[in-house]
Amino acid sequence: MPFMPFQILGLWFRGLLSIAIIAGGIYLLKRWYDASSMIVPVRVSRTAEMGKDDDERAGVSRTPERRIFRYRPGLNRETGFLTAGIALLALAVGGGWARQAVSGMVGRTTDDGPRADRIGEVHRIKRPDGSELRVECYGPPDAQPILMTHGWGCNSTEWFYPKHDLAGRFRLIVWDEPGLGLSKKPDNNDYRLEKLAADLEAVLAFAGDRPAVLVGHSIGGMITLTLCKVFPESLERRVAGLVLVHTSYTNPVRTTKMAALYTAIETPVLIPLLHLTIALWPLVWVMNWLSYLNGSAHRSTHKESFAGTETRGQLDFFARFMPHARPDVLARGMLGMIAYDATATLPTIPVPTLVVVGDQDTTTLPEAGRFISQSVPNAQLATLSPAKHLGLIEQHGQFDELVAGFTESCLMTRVAR
Repeated sequence: MPFMPFQILGLWFRGLLSIAIIAGGIYLLKRWYDASSMIVPVRVSRTAEMGKDDDERAGVSRTPERRIFRYRPGLNRETGFLTAGIALLALAVGGGWARQAVSGMVGRTTDDGPRADRIGEVHRIKRPDGSELRVECYGPPDAQPILMTHGWGCNSTEWFYPKHDLAGRFRLIVWDEPGLGLSKKPDNNDYRLEKLAADLEAVLAFAGDRPAVLVGHSIGGMITLTLCKVFPESLERRVAGLVLVHTSYTNPVRTTKMAALYTAIETPVLIPLLHLTIALWPLVWVMNWLSYLNGSAHRSTHKESFAGTETRGQLDFFARFMPHARPDVLARGMLGMIAYDATATLPTIPVPTLVVVGDQDTTTLPEAGRFISQSVPNAQLATLSPAKHLGLIEQHGQFDELVAGFTESCLMTRVAR
């Protein structure tokens, strides 16, 4: 699932809960062992008895004894401890799989995708900061290029459906943002939006002279808008149009549900928690894996990112992004989002723009997309329904056709000019 700064609270809550589940299971198993054991005295030889008498006269107590483990199965206290302990440990490492199995039994559909396939032409772009961007190309080399930038915490495999639905008509170029997927992270740990926009500009230059349509989801849209601010000359020469999907024009803490609360705790809670995540990232990584294994990551992804019509395959695919992304990279990118603002850039965008929102999106409220569409001179608004922050996945057929239709209209507009 794409991550926003305020979601660091849920990340830590799920992680600590996962550790508490394991600790509870271990504690119950220890209680079972103690309840099933007894301490009995050990018979000793006469020589040992004489030594014991000497110890007692010297003020030293030495009573030979040993612990004997005797578990008696049945409806008793020991069996209760054992059953509860095993259940908690099973939940900690297999609750996610059990939840998926149960959801399948009660009727939630599954499918054969999306999958993390990487079958396109592979290219690598080395950057001055030591990072290396993994770029993949799909479709005919002479077709209209579409350059796609994924959400934070995900990688280019997010674009599974467009790669399969649009690559026959267009030249799809997807890339992993630095530190995510198969792209190397920068040596200086710079994840400001301006730096990520410079990376996007490098991929755009790689795409060639033919103007491309830029598609950005969540932080991908923020990176795209930052490119419009920092590299206006590239926007004029190399960009045919913009598709901004479930994205914000400013700090996403300001454009989410309960923005007032998150804004109030941003400085005293969210920012320190992000720095703590950077400092303790190996521990957080373990917690993220536990959250995925016990199913809490699936539950939060379902609640925050989907409107309820997703398949089991789609849900598991996006829940799996969380344990695969390095927590320190996630936190640095979230800090970059907090400093982001492209409000003043919107009226200066000269290219056609399609803004896509989800009618039930609580991560980035639809009002943010409406503001963008009203502020950009040549913009149109499209609403996916029912959809939340992953509406491009949940309603992938509708979304892919929106992108295809918009790209063709941009091409006709340029030909007419």
